[in-house]
Amino acid sequence: MRFSLIDRVAALQPGRRIEAYKAVSLAEEYLADHFPHAPVLPGVLMLEGLVQASAWLVRASDNFAHSMVLLKEARGVKYAQFVEPGQTLRITAEIAGRDGAETKLKAQAEVNGALAVSGRLVLRSYNCADTDPTQADVDRYIVAELRDLFHILHRPAQAA
Repeated sequence: MRFSLIDRVAALQPGRRIEAYKAVSLAEEYLADHFPHAPVLPGVLMLEGLVQASAWLVRASDNFAHSMVLLKEARGVKYAQFVEPGQTLRITAEIAGRDGAETKLKAQAEVNGALAVSGRLVLRSYNCADTDPTQADVDRYIVAELRDLFHILHRPAQAA
């Protein structure tokens, strides 16, 4: 993963549900062009946030068994409002079903309790070594890096 649109994983129920957050900052370079006098988070990045949160759910549910968890399909994606700098997306995803390497999810993001984007996603999980056994070291490296990043993102609240 070259960039992360997830700032924090707040809640996780492996095999069921995830809740993650993305704070939108004016410092994000792409906002300068989208749009110069009225910056908003591009819709494709809102969808990417849903995909990334969903992928963390799949990885955690499978105990990081696969180096690759990629979007195969997005259906019924609906955008309900713009997201501006200073606002925070609350992203939730729930597993709707699993069939082999594919996971179907229902995902959505809200800002202050108001729906911003929603859709149904299908993610596909695999390892590079599935088609080329010489890539097993690559899979191990990627999984280790993803585990490290996940430990940074997912810091459950400590009991007081």
